[in-house]
Amino acid sequence: MNQEYDFIIVGAGSAGCVLANRLSADPGTTVLLIESGPADSHALIQMPRGIGKMLTPGNPHVWSYSASKGAGRDTEDWLKGRTLGGSSSINGMVYLRGHPAEYDAWEAAGCTGWGWKDIGRCYRAMEDHELGASEARGAGGPLKVSMHPAGHPLCEAVIAAAGQAGVPRVDDINAALHGGIGYQPRTIWRGRRWSAARAFLAPARARRNLDVRTGTDVLRVVFEGGRAVGVELRAGGTVAVARARREVILSAGALNTPKLLQLSGVGPAALLARHGIPLVADIAAVGRHLLEHRCIMLQVRVRSGSLNREFAGVRLLKNLLRYFTGGSGPMTHAAHEVCAFVKTRPELARPDAELGIGLYSIGVEDGKIVLEKEQGMTWVGYFTNPDSEGSVAISSADPDAAPLIDANYLSTANDRRHSIDLVRFMRKMLMQPALRPYVVAETQPGPACASDEEIAEAFFTHGSTAFHAAGTCRMGADPGAVVDPHLRVRGVEGLRVVDTSIMPTLISGNTNGPAMAIAMRAAELILASDSPAAPAVRPPAATNAVLP
Repeated sequence: MNQEYDFIIVGAGSAGCVLANRLSADPGTTVLLIESGPADSHALIQMPRGIGKMLTPGNPHVWSYSASKGAGRDTEDWLKGRTLGGSSSINGMVYLRGHPAEYDAWEAAGCTGWGWKDIGRCYRAMEDHELGASEARGAGGPLKVSMHPAGHPLCEAVIAAAGQAGVPRVDDINAALHGGIGYQPRTIWRGRRWSAARAFLAPARARRNLDVRTGTDVLRVVFEGGRAVGVELRAGGTVAVARARREVILSAGALNTPKLLQLSGVGPAALLARHGIPLVADIAAVGRHLLEHRCIMLQVRVRSGSLNREFAGVRLLKNLLRYFTGGSGPMTHAAHEVCAFVKTRPELARPDAELGIGLYSIGVEDGKIVLEKEQGMTWVGYFTNPDSEGSVAISSADPDAAPLIDANYLSTANDRRHSIDLVRFMRKMLMQPALRPYVVAETQPGPACASDEEIAEAFFTHGSTAFHAAGTCRMGADPGAVVDPHLRVRGVEGLRVVDTSIMPTLISGNTNGPAMAIAMRAAELILASDSPAAPAVRPPAATNAVLP
């Protein structure tokens, strides 16, 4: 098997699949795409509501991490996709893009080429949206996007209640720049999950210049003279080196990408010295600036409309039959049926919180999370632009050792204030006349949770990670950034990062769509830099040491 390629892409997740498609489109370019996990052939990956079984610690299709919630607090499980398609193959299929102003702020801060003019174009190019093409949407692209079917009585009541609380109904939540509520846009097509692997990788698999390897771990990036020239691989107990003639591209995600950089000698000098790793480039920000949405799960007992009973016993068998024979029914639903972006205070310039409303409620039996037997719904909400920063750091020079993750949730007054306001706004919506025929009571965290302090604490006791980790290899024009606006790692040559770790700030909403758009934009930059008219490559940067 070939061991030398033009490009080596580490991680076949949302970003890696896009890159593999775009970079291998030129038959004269050879590309190696490396994935640690197995293929995405499991039947529950394709079934949207299979997420309940797939997204569990210990599943071979997920990375399972333990993350600290912050100083003095306990830990929680963080799960990321470990299969072709990465998290797009095991996530809730929520398709959101973030507010255009957030990308424009990236550009204004020095990340030239990353404003909405360019990123919006990338979104439109990759989308095949059920609602059709418009200034805000794309049609004909590889990524199928559908809307949750309208008309469910409880969903309609939720949307009406939002209107009574001042949140307008919209057809496309991604185009609602001033906020709104509507049915969930989803990466689902004809009842099946439409992952990045299905949208971007599957059409490219027949290309002879694209080599896809699953079940293969990348242990480190190999450097020669300050330039990344390949990666050290391990598959089936055998360790080898694959070489890259042009570039190594890390698309391993916001947790594994900084870990791999640190293991390879790129990161904070003191951390690397502590673990005996030879220094290639001293970049203090690698693994810093971890951003994550801290969500709360507000559960409500309802009189009717819940889907809790549809996933057990005879009803489950009936719904499985509907799924397999017609691609319909509750097994085809995304994580939420309804989505909203709201302003928790009227004076805000734009929405500051996201809500996902699901027609289910959960409990715990014998230590396991199960659907409640009584009827209920869950409102998942979070402040969209947190500025609390956590970190990711290697715990050992052993590539198999788990990294140390500190989420450092709600550590700023700003994050706490917006989060508290969000819960109060959610309760305001629940009290509207349109929901009175349905709502019995709030069961979690419950009406006894009333003061600011109690609500803030409820985010830890009744909340979770949103699985939106970002920022650990921050992009910027300043010397402190890990990557420049072309996503080239500072201080070395031949190495880029293309995944959510490059985000300077966390965007409003789920991060799967943005990960793919980032890769679309990155592919443009990479291909442009290889063109004859491209500017000369910058001279090699000085390094402190070189790995053998």
